[in-house]
Amino acid sequence: IICEVLGGAYTSDAYHITASAPGGRGAALAMKRAMEWNDVQPTEVDFIAAHATATDIGDVSETEALKAAFGDHAYKLSISANKSMVGHLLGAAGAISSLGCILAIRDNLVPPTINLETPDPECDVNLVANTSREADVAIAMSNSLGFGGHNATLIFRRYGG
Repeated sequence: IICEVLGGAYTSDAYHITASAPGGRGAALAMKRAMEWNDVQPTEVDFIAAHATATDIGDVSETEALKAAFGDHAYKLSISANKSMVGHLLGAAGAISSLGCILAIRDNLVPPTINLETPDPECDVNLVANTSREADVAIAMSNSLGFGGHNATLIFRRYGG
């Protein structure tokens, strides 16, 4: 057994059909609730599989949400976007993101965001760019942020951890 699904949380900010609520407040609330409901401290999370669709508004909003949910720890998290390698699979995006979390836990290897040459200056967190990174990943989080303000977060933990 590689890892266990601790659980997650879902919010809907219903702010706009295609834009996130200001400051990423809906996504931040989903991340906070997922941690609170599963007794996970922000500092225990090692890796975030970001929704990260490479859009100006979406990536900046998700970065703001990460900062709101994790505080200073947002800068220590390893963050990557699997959509850079597989594209946006819409309904399957969350499943692929979850697999990325599970494999990061199994292999202690954070996948990269490929083709990340010049990140937006507002996305100033610890982005894993272009090559994978070895890291002790005991807890990983997957974010899926959809149109209409749907925000879902799942948390995975190394089994027995």
